[in-house]
Amino acid sequence: MVDKGELLSELYQARFDGLKEVAVAYGLSKTGSVETLRARLIQHLILDEWDLSPEGIRNLMNNELGELLGVFGIKKSGSLRARRQRLYLHLNHDAKRLVPESLDQMTRDELHALCKILELPLSGAKQTLLVRVAGVLASQDGGWGKVKKSLRRPRSTSNTLPKPARAVPSPSPEVEVEQSDEHNAVIEAAESFVSEHPEGWTFEQETELRTGLAQEGIAVSKAPIASTLDEALRNGGAAKSSEEATPSMVQVAEPESPKEHSLEVEAALLELKARTAEVEAAGRDFLAVSTTSESEDLEAFIHSMKSHGFATEVTAVQDSIRATLMELEFRSQSEKDAMYTMPNSWREREALRVFENAREGLRGLLDDTLASHPGDLVKARMAFEEVGRSLNLDLSIPSVSGRLHALFDLHVDINQAQALQDPAIARRNRILRILQHGAVHLTQSERHTIDRLERNISAFEELVETVLESSEGTFSEPQQALVIRFLESRGYEVNTVDLRPRVLACAGIIGSELGFISPSEIPRIAPGIMISDTQVDAIVTELKALAQAFKPADETESDEPEMEVAASVADASDRLKSARTKIDHIDDLLARLRG
Repeated sequence: MVDKGELLSELYQARFDGLKEVAVAYGLSKTGSVETLRARLIQHLILDEWDLSPEGIRNLMNNELGELLGVFGIKKSGSLRARRQRLYLHLNHDAKRLVPESLDQMTRDELHALCKILELPLSGAKQTLLVRVAGVLASQDGGWGKVKKSLRRPRSTSNTLPKPARAVPSPSPEVEVEQSDEHNAVIEAAESFVSEHPEGWTFEQETELRTGLAQEGIAVSKAPIASTLDEALRNGGAAKSSEEATPSMVQVAEPESPKEHSLEVEAALLELKARTAEVEAAGRDFLAVSTTSESEDLEAFIHSMKSHGFATEVTAVQDSIRATLMELEFRSQSEKDAMYTMPNSWREREALRVFENAREGLRGLLDDTLASHPGDLVKARMAFEEVGRSLNLDLSIPSVSGRLHALFDLHVDINQAQALQDPAIARRNRILRILQHGAVHLTQSERHTIDRLERNISAFEELVETVLESSEGTFSEPQQALVIRFLESRGYEVNTVDLRPRVLACAGIIGSELGFISPSEIPRIAPGIMISDTQVDAIVTELKALAQAFKPADETESDEPEMEVAASVADASDRLKSARTKIDHIDDLLARLRG
C-alpha cells in the first residue's frame, strides 16, 4: 500500500508530465493546468476520506480548514469564510483563468451560482454580482492556485495527514426510513422559514436555518437533504405574491429576462443611458470621499441626482445608478492599482507613451476646461474626458484613464489652494467661521438663518457695502440697526441675542476689509468665559475682598470732633490713591473675564 505522506511529497515535487502519469495510473482526469491537476490528485488520492464538495466545505470546522489548506500547500490564514472561499476556488477553478477580467464573459446565472457558493449577497443585476465576485478574487489573489515553493523541495519526513472527525455511515434500510422523516422535517422547516421572511432573507439567515436543522440531528450536508432544502426554499420563494416588493436576497438563480416597464420608465432609462458619462463623472466625486458600502451615503447620492434632471423616484433608475456606481468603484480601484504597476501588454505600454506625450497639452487645456465650467466639476470632468479622447487617448485602459482623472483632481486641488489666497475668499472664510462658531448650540431656526446667510454671502457683502457708502464710512448704531432691519425684511430672523452680535461683527469685518472703517470700529462679540470652577471661586473671593475694602471702616466715637475732621483731611490723599489702585485691580479682573 502506498504511503500517503510519501505520495503527497511526490505530488508537491512532480512536474506536469509526472502528474499526468499519476492521474492515468489511478484512473483520474488529466485535463487542466499543472496546479489544477495537482489539486485534483491531492483531493482524490490523499484526502479521499474527506467530503470536499461545496456543501462539504461549508460544514468544515475552522481547524479542519487550516489543516486541509496546509495539505494543499496554499495560504492558511484568514477568516472562516475566506478559508472556505479559498479552498473552493483552489479545487474547482484555475487561478490563471478565473480573474476579474474574465468575469464579464460569464452569464448572470453563473455569477449568481458562484456568489451563492462564495457566501456573497445574491441580489442585484449581473454587474452587481460581477463586482462582488471580483472583490473576492482580488482579496484572495496569490493565496490559491499554486503550491508554496517550500513544499516543492524534498523532505525527509512528512507530517501526519488530517483525518475527518466524523466517518460517513453506510446506507441501510433504517437510514432510508429516517431520511424520509428528515425530508418531511426539512420541508416543514423551510416553509416556516419562508413565511417568516416574506421580504427575502440574507445568506446569514439561511445559514442559521441550516445550522438549526443540523443541531436537531438532520444531516443537511448530504446531497438528498440539501437538494430537498434548496427545492423547498425555491418553491417557497416563488409562491410569494407578485404584488410584493422585490426580495432583498434571491436564493436561486433565475433566467435573466428583461422586465416589462411602462413607457415612462423606459424613457427615463433611455435618458439615463444617454447621460451615463454625467453619472460617472458625478460618481467619481462621490467615490472621492465615500464608498458604495456606505448605504446612507449611497442613497443620498442617488436622490441628489434628481437635481440634475434624473427620475430618481423610479426604482429602475435607482437600481441602474446603483449598479453604475458599483461598477465605477471597481474600475476606479483597478485604475489606482494600475497606476503603480508596470504595463502588462504592448498595447498598454504604447497607450501610456501617448498619454505622457500629451500630458503638457492636457495641462494647458485643463485650465481652459475648468474656466469654461465654473463651479460645475461634473461637467468639467466630462469635458476633460472628451479632450482626452480628442487627443487619441485610450481611456478603456485603467492605467490611462486613472492618470487622466488623477491629473484632473490634482489641478482642482491646486486651484482650490490658490483660491484660498484670494483676499475676498479669505474674508468670506473669516465671516463664515464667526457665523458658524458654536452653531451646534443654537436653535434650529437660528441655524437655518445662518445657513441662508452662508448661501447668500455675496448679497450680504453688497448690503453692508451699500450701507457704509451711504453713511460716509461710519458704522454706528443707526447703520447697524439699518442692516438688521433690512435682513429682517428679507425673512432673516437675525434680531436675536445670539445672531445679532454675530451679524454685526461680520458686517464690521466687511467694512474694515473694504476700507470703510478702522478695525477698532468693528462691533465686538462677548467672548466665551472658559475658566475652571477653582478659578471662578478665586475670582469671586477676590471680588468680595475688594467690595469689603470699599466699605468705610468703623469709626470709634470720639469726644473731640475737631480731631476727627483733622484725621479725615490728613488721610484724604491716601484714601484716594488706595481707591484708584483698587479700581485698577478690578479692571484687571474684568479683562481676565473677557479672555
